[in-house]
Amino acid sequence: MNTTEENLNAEVISVYPNKLKISVDRLEDFKIADESLKVGSYVRVSDNENSVLIAIIENFSIEVNDNADRKYLIEANPLGIIKEGKFIRGGDSLAIPPKKVEPAKEDEIKKIYSDSILELDKFEFSSLSSNHNIRIPVDGNKFFNKHIAIVGSTGSGKSHTLSTLIQRAVSSKNGNFELNNSHIVIFDIHSEYKSAFPSANLIDINNLILPYWMLNSEELEELFLDTEANDHNQRNVFKEAIVNNRRLKYTGTNTEKEKIHFDSPFFFDLNEILQYVTNRNNEKKDKTNDIPWESPSGEAFIFNEENLHKLFEEKHISKGTSASGSLNGKLINFLNRLENKINDKRYNFLLGDQSKKITFEETLVQLLGYRKDNEANVTVIDLSGVPFEVLSITVSLISRLIFDYGYFYKRLRVDSNPNEKINNDVPVLMVFEEAHKYVPNSDLARFRSSKNAIERIAKEGRKYGITLMLASQRPSEISETIFSQCNNFIAMRLTNPNDQGYVKKLLPDTLGNLIDKMPALKAGEGLLIGESVILPSIVQIDPCYLPPSSNDIPYWNLWKDQWKQLDINKLKEEWYK
Repeated sequence: MNTTEENLNAEVISVYPNKLKISVDRLEDFKIADESLKVGSYVRVSDNENSVLIAIIENFSIEVNDNADRKYLIEANPLGIIKEGKFIRGGDSLAIPPKKVEPAKEDEIKKIYSDSILELDKFEFSSLSSNHNIRIPVDGNKFFNKHIAIVGSTGSGKSHTLSTLIQRAVSSKNGNFELNNSHIVIFDIHSEYKSAFPSANLIDINNLILPYWMLNSEELEELFLDTEANDHNQRNVFKEAIVNNRRLKYTGTNTEKEKIHFDSPFFFDLNEILQYVTNRNNEKKDKTNDIPWESPSGEAFIFNEENLHKLFEEKHISKGTSASGSLNGKLINFLNRLENKINDKRYNFLLGDQSKKITFEETLVQLLGYRKDNEANVTVIDLSGVPFEVLSITVSLISRLIFDYGYFYKRLRVDSNPNEKINNDVPVLMVFEEAHKYVPNSDLARFRSSKNAIERIAKEGRKYGITLMLASQRPSEISETIFSQCNNFIAMRLTNPNDQGYVKKLLPDTLGNLIDKMPALKAGEGLLIGESVILPSIVQIDPCYLPPSSNDIPYWNLWKDQWKQLDINKLKEEWYK
């Protein structure tokens, strides 16, 4: 039986710009039928002009007077007005004094959410935490064409949330076909997402091939030079070697050769670079200040523009008599570093023979999921086997290539049709799991290239159909430039005060005490906020179809089992691969 207006016995006693204070005589009567009442529940406040203010309950308190009579005080955060059947954000148009206060009806709350977004644009992955019957749609266009941040401590359900979002995205279709047009690249740092996306284009250390010759100057220097030493000799010789090797290897016209520079995406042979640096490190000058050489076959020549190519081909004998003024011995540290990197098997995916052979086209096909034998919506790049020393460079190169794809694809489309409104009809979402690992709030040289690449996508990517999804358990450690560009947030349980403060700083002040609930959220619950959702809401994320392999190891159960033998030899074989 519905409670009548008379015995609801509630009234608004204070109105602030961002808060209502409501007094209730009998809390047990202040509910309608089976509507539950708790922190996070919704109330409706009517006025004399047929407007209804919807507010969310932030807290309860009890006031006892001298006669021991109890009054319940409710503080609520106004969300918006329902006027003529339409919900409008903001609560400053309510006529004073308000007329009636009662809990909002379930159908009323459902209507607020369901009517806020056109059916064609709806994307659903969660329900209201306080009432699971109420689904929370977001505007799919505004959600995916703006950058997204998912933050939460370990165990908050961050990986499952990420999996749910992507699984829903790749299964949504406007017709009867096998693959929709979604394109998602996941940087998987802990090898979690293979199980969640079994049909994905899976790239790991065993089949990842990246062309080192497509690294830009900053990435090349970070990889091969001791950037902390700031040695100009190393930098100048390295640049000179690569530019000249490209000109010799590139078989275009002389005009095209002249345009080649340190950042040009053209092939150069890394072993020939090593040979060139070896020769330059042994050079000596003669009395005329020239650098004379003798080849293994006995041919004598002077180091100049015409003979420069010979230093790439084989080791020559320096015939000079003085090391002063030359590079003799000054490149030894660079030479050792270069040689060690080239010979390190762990870097084969980037510096090995296959990296020399892979073409530009094959690289893009691999990264964008266009393999003929396995076209896939999702590309999972398993970075768990990538050595930490080159993780930043690997992420930087892949991110930059995908950004450049968006840039040049837009140019192609606009050239073919200057009136084209959609400049990229194959947009890509890039998902950076544990984003603080490679875009930290740090100025260390080893993170410079990945930070620059991802910051560029954060600032410019949307114009070219490239958006970001950042997932992190330590948002306070993520580059603020990148994090502040996010327009949609799913903030799950955060227990670290630094992380809580960092997220609060980036979210609107009007959320009131909603943000303070972050430490108390259950697994799978999150604060959903952004341009894509009509109201900031605490939601329960739907379970994913297939979970990622991010479950905690049951230490105590395993420790109580019988002693397990380890095959150390097999472990060694895997280790030494």
